[in-house]
Amino acid sequence: MNELLRSHANTIVAGAISQVQPHEAVRRVLENRRFDAGRLILVAVGKAAWSMAQAASEYLGSRIDDGIVITKHGYAKGPIGNLTIHEAGHPVPDQNTFSATAQALALTKELKPEDTVLFLLSGGGSALFESPLVDPEELQSVTRQLLASGADIVEMNTIRKRLSGVKGGRFALHCAPAHVLTVVLSDVIGDPLDMIASGPACPDTSTCATAKRIAEKYTLALSPQAAALLKQETPKTLDNVETHITGSVRELCRAASNVCRELGYQPVVLTDCLDCEAREAGRFLAAVAKSHQEQENSLAFLAGGETVVHLTGKGLGGRNQELALAAAPGIAGLRDTAVFSVGSDGTDGPTDAAGGYVDGETAAALAAQGTDIFQVLRDNDAYHALERSGGLLLTGGTGTNVNDVAVVLIRR
Repeated sequence: MNELLRSHANTIVAGAISQVQPHEAVRRVLENRRFDAGRLILVAVGKAAWSMAQAASEYLGSRIDDGIVITKHGYAKGPIGNLTIHEAGHPVPDQNTFSATAQALALTKELKPEDTVLFLLSGGGSALFESPLVDPEELQSVTRQLLASGADIVEMNTIRKRLSGVKGGRFALHCAPAHVLTVVLSDVIGDPLDMIASGPACPDTSTCATAKRIAEKYTLALSPQAAALLKQETPKTLDNVETHITGSVRELCRAASNVCRELGYQPVVLTDCLDCEAREAGRFLAAVAKSHQEQENSLAFLAGGETVVHLTGKGLGGRNQELALAAAPGIAGLRDTAVFSVGSDGTDGPTDAAGGYVDGETAAALAAQGTDIFQVLRDNDAYHALERSGGLLLTGGTGTNVNDVAVVLIRR
């Protein structure tokens, strides 16, 4: 392993994530805000919910009359004022999800026009905030089917919002006539508000026809009740909502570029809209690395977004780990060259890793151990291969969630 490049990868990951924490973004929305004399109820949902709620609590203090925080298991970092903290399942909702959402709905029931719901929303909310309109086990099954099929986040959320009592604008309708002030940390490419966490407080732009097409495309197994719900339109207008987007993958790419520059690399952002198969992205970034080997300056190429994985095996991994491992054969033997990819939330798939790292020495090291990278990818078992090569990126929960960033490093 190239120890210098591995050290630089760790520095870039840590530095970039530190620059996209939600605390400052939430403060910017709230600092000049004056609330009516009515009640102020805080509802924070998503992987960054705890950090966002902490920022709001520090600024508003006792002005918050009541509130609830719903985040992923292991992501809460202690009590916050008078708020109730819940941890729940992700990427598949669990019973904690359903019970915590029920409490949030109870907190925001029968509000008055002078009341305000401060709704802090971040990625992961589709799994963490759920009141199913079908049997909970079927909702979990549909989620697993979509995850395994390689459906992208927009396709997944188009289906999930139609099976939910809080998605697709229904939570905002539930809160009416109270005003809903929504602060969003975006984890969806292009920041479509109705797709971030399936848009609990946003009018839905998708259609029943689109939902039907997606269900047919992935041959989803649906009950008659679920199939009927796909034919029902979701709310298209909401009059009680004000929304502010406070973060996105663009900021993550910009932050990573800043750290690369500090380390002596000339950064180039290839895209902040990466949206393809993880393996394709890995092979593409390896090709980028190959084509710039003769450059005299140290270079860093960055691609932000969110790839997908089609599950063909029963191994362990995630999209960032699969992207990195897929790049390893393409950069094999290249001098002082590495590729790594990381999820800004600190988790990648059902693992404890945030992503993966490979360099020009990785393929040979794995081959010496008898590991066939191509077979590993067919088995979707990138985690164990990267573990053997020392390529797992481990950050723990980061408190933010603004998509992924993949980086090519060429040191000269």
